[in-house]
Amino acid sequence: MSEKYLIFGATGSIGSNLAEQLKNSGYDVHLVGRNGVETKKISEKLGCTFTIADVLDEHFIKKVKADISEIKGIAYCVGSIDLKPLRIVTEKDFHKCMKLNLYSAVEVIKEYQESLKKNKGSIVLFSTIAAQRGFTNHSIIASTKAAVEGLTVSLAAEFAPNIRVNCVAPSLTKSKIAEPMLKNTAVAEGIAKAHPLKRLGEGKDSASLAKFLITEDSSWVTGQIIAVDGGRSKLS
Repeated sequence: MSEKYLIFGATGSIGSNLAEQLKNSGYDVHLVGRNGVETKKISEKLGCTFTIADVLDEHFIKKVKADISEIKGIAYCVGSIDLKPLRIVTEKDFHKCMKLNLYSAVEVIKEYQESLKKNKGSIVLFSTIAAQRGFTNHSIIASTKAAVEGLTVSLAAEFAPNIRVNCVAPSLTKSKIAEPMLKNTAVAEGIAKAHPLKRLGEGKDSASLAKFLITEDSSWVTGQIIAVDGGRSKLS
């Protein structure tokens, strides 16, 4: 039985923190990232295996499967921030976002479904609070992540009792993809104050929940979309 956890988006704020938390707790991980330098750097630091692959590439899953065939869990920590007013949104914008966040996640799950079933594994996907709460200019990412939430509950029902499937829905988290929004100090402070807990998210916040959900610590939890958002989705 495999005890290795497969982490996509391993160089991001959440993915890298999750890898570190799992390794520090004695679990084995395999990292997948598109940035070769950063992925290798993290893998060397943690002492784990890795694959350089871009989930937007047509045959990315073959590269990953060639490096690792048996797993205990998947954390698909891939995300994007696509903010545009609807009047300039194109079909290509939606397709790219769906490929990155949804279609490739489905490819990964299909490829490893039998391994996860054999190992009584777990899948953790990532959404955003924007999927449930309306924000201006979020039509692309909110629609896409809402589809991820639908996938979560559908697969949780389909795969039970052999594979658990859950989803983490963060609010704005300090990360490379959020840098364009947060480079203005006044804007960053304003966004932080909009949260009842008066700060922005850190990668470790969502990673801690993902670690709980992907391991046996959450063995009686499936089909859940859980917000990590400083209270914003419910309290403000």
